[in-house]
Amino acid sequence: MRKKLAVIFVSFLLLFGLGCGNTYSGNTPFGKAVDFQLEDINGKAIKLSDYSGKVIILNFFGTWCPPCRAEMPAFNEISKEYKNDVEVIAISVGGDPTPKVKSFAEKHNLTFTVAVDDGKVSRLYGPIRAIPVTVIIDKDFNIAKKYIGARSKEVFVKDVTELSR
Repeated sequence: MRKKLAVIFVSFLLLFGLGCGNTYSGNTPFGKAVDFQLEDINGKAIKLSDYSGKVIILNFFGTWCPPCRAEMPAFNEISKEYKNDVEVIAISVGGDPTPKVKSFAEKHNLTFTVAVDDGKVSRLYGPIRAIPVTVIIDKDFNIAKKYIGARSKEVFVKDVTELSR
C-alpha cells in the first residue's frame, strides 16, 4: 500500500511540475475570441465583449502555481501602464473557492480583474492542461497569441505595443 501511495505521489509531483513549467507558445492567429460572462471575485458581472476595442490579456492561473504567481506583478504593471488600451483578466482554474482567490488577489495587491472559472470558460479557451495559459486578444476581438507557461513582462509589453497600434 505504501509503495502504491508513493508511486501516486511521485506521479502527481511530476504532472504538477510539467504543468507549471511548460514553455510552449503559439504565435499564429486562432480566430475570434469567444465571449463569456463571469462574476469577478467581488461579485461584479464581467463580460469579455465589453472590452472589445481594447487589447485583452486573459490569464488562466492557479493560486498554488509558482510560475503563475511570478507573472502577477507584470500583469499589475501592464494594467496600470496601459490602462486606456489594455484589459487584464485573470481567471483561477485551480479549483480554489472564490474567498481563497480573493485573499490571493489582496495578498498580491492585484489591481486588475480576477475571477474564478465556472468550468465553462476554460473549456472555451482550452482545454487548459497546464498553467499558466495566457491568451492575447486584439482590439478586433481576434485571438492573436496563446502562451502556455510563464512569460516575462517584456513579452507581454511587446504584444501589447504591437496590437495597440
